[in-house]
Amino acid sequence: MITPAPTPPVFVVSAPSGTGKTTLNRRLVKEHPEVELSVSYTTRSKRHGEVEGVHYHFVSREHFQGLIDKGEMLEYAEVFGTLYGTPKDELRRLAQAGKTALLEIDVQGWRQAKKLIPEARSIFILPPSVETLWQRLEGRGTESLAVRWRRLLAAKTEIECGPDYDHFIVNHSLDSAYDELQGIIIKGKKSKISTGEGAKLCQTLLHEFETAPWIAALRVELSKPS
Repeated sequence: MITPAPTPPVFVVSAPSGTGKTTLNRRLVKEHPEVELSVSYTTRSKRHGEVEGVHYHFVSREHFQGLIDKGEMLEYAEVFGTLYGTPKDELRRLAQAGKTALLEIDVQGWRQAKKLIPEARSIFILPPSVETLWQRLEGRGTESLAVRWRRLLAAKTEIECGPDYDHFIVNHSLDSAYDELQGIIIKGKKSKISTGEGAKLCQTLLHEFETAPWIAALRVELSKPS
């Protein structure tokens, strides 16, 4: 009897905008060629500098809807009229190539996907504080106050879903967060904080959302007529 080859592991990484997940994931796949990021599908047009099959698979809405109808999407969502999602075929491709699959998806995507890939290990990256997250969003210098505020509110919703994850990494610095990410995915280590501690940290961050004076001041500023 021939024993089938083991399926390479699947890891899911989620995080609020501004926590550095994209930077961390890109560094991981660059330094560890045995790990590969899945490539999502999108119905939006290709932007300058983007490469088909590297940044996204750019498809028509009809093609994307056809995949949904056939049950071929692992997870998907519509954002401001554009569909984004991960096809099941991406996991098949990575498994056939013997690659460790790395999925960079949001919390809503993970809630869909976890039912279909219960063997996947999920990692949630958190900021040390909400104020730190806000400072990082400000540091980009590319978005208006209103846009940054929407991202902060979205982060609150994402942090509420923290208990859905197996591992937690607090991004105090990119280097320390990368060491932890590498340890979990490459070396099979546990995260430094337990699942219970991670859930408590999420509650602490949510409490900051509700009570921090600087957030109250932001609400006042945003309520002023433009």
